[in-house]
Amino acid sequence: MDIKYLALMASCIILSGNVSAAEIYNKDGNKLDLYGLVSGLHYFSDDASQDGDQSYMRIGFKGQTQISDLITGYGQWQSQFNANQPESDSNSMFTRLGFAGIKVGSYGSFDYGRNTGVLYDALSLTDMQPEFDALTYNTDQFMFRRGNSLATYRNSDLFGLVDGLDITLQYQGKNDGGGEPGARDVLRQNGDGYGMSVSYAFGDGFKAVGAFTNSDRTREQNGSSGIMGRGDRAEAYSAALTYDANNVYLGVMYTQAYNASRFGSSANAGVYGYANQSDIFEAFAQYTFDSGWVPFIAYNQARAKDLGMAGNGRTYGNQDLVKFVDFGGSYLFNKNMLAYVDYKLNLIDKSDFSEAAGVSTDDILAVGLVYQF
Repeated sequence: MDIKYLALMASCIILSGNVSAAEIYNKDGNKLDLYGLVSGLHYFSDDASQDGDQSYMRIGFKGQTQISDLITGYGQWQSQFNANQPESDSNSMFTRLGFAGIKVGSYGSFDYGRNTGVLYDALSLTDMQPEFDALTYNTDQFMFRRGNSLATYRNSDLFGLVDGLDITLQYQGKNDGGGEPGARDVLRQNGDGYGMSVSYAFGDGFKAVGAFTNSDRTREQNGSSGIMGRGDRAEAYSAALTYDANNVYLGVMYTQAYNASRFGSSANAGVYGYANQSDIFEAFAQYTFDSGWVPFIAYNQARAKDLGMAGNGRTYGNQDLVKFVDFGGSYLFNKNMLAYVDYKLNLIDKSDFSEAAGVSTDDILAVGLVYQF
């Protein structure tokens, strides 16, 4: 679940505004806020690897310091702790975000660290389901979602000249495996890359976002034995449109990517790698009742084209990596407490490819209870 989703839900009902963090320090131009959530979450599915407890906790802080009348320094950190593992498991915690930056008045902001990729500026407009969101793109997948070594410049309202027109420029440094055993997995590497997004709020609830990214692929991504999909560069182009007014939220997003959408696992030396081309489409709709009840429906699909020959010697053409209808509803008790039901109706049939690549084909029912602050 995305904290952004929870903030939107809370802001849609009359009895509360945006979800606010807990202010723990505010003195002499220095401010520090603490925020987070605890999710009691259970999956019901015929897929034994998914069925069962999925509970977790997220916690983070946002801080800022007033350097001068014009310049503000800031930083943010967020981490997740999985609560469905035994105490002996040392991999139950990981960092989602961690970056620091400088904002200079209307000239914009610049930050560096682990952050969200610029392509997510478009993808985020449909990344709204309470549970089964962000399944058509992944973390540490070039600049699609969260990643490392991201230098980001953001400017709002075009230097204060055009209300609603925002521009983002981003550069990502190389994160390769270094050829060392136990180093970064080949499917989570990236070479040097750059990207840009432009968004414009038209008024009356309408907003459009366009984004693109272009990254080098690493030597291991194009040279590992058995990996599918080869190309010097990973590219993606995305556009999204939303309407958010009168208790209605509608969003559509389309992305075309080349040598960028990953599938499978390098631990399974059979069917894994990157799609030579992928078409990603998402649509999301919800209505917020004044009572706090928020029903929604969504459609997500990522289709890979011309996959070629896999390490198992078989040739695959076009395949669905993700394809499902998602529906359910949330109920907000207040701005801090939320319950939801999210049903993922999988539209992919079991096949040789789905089993070899580990593509999910089972339905999943998620039931969650969330406390947030």
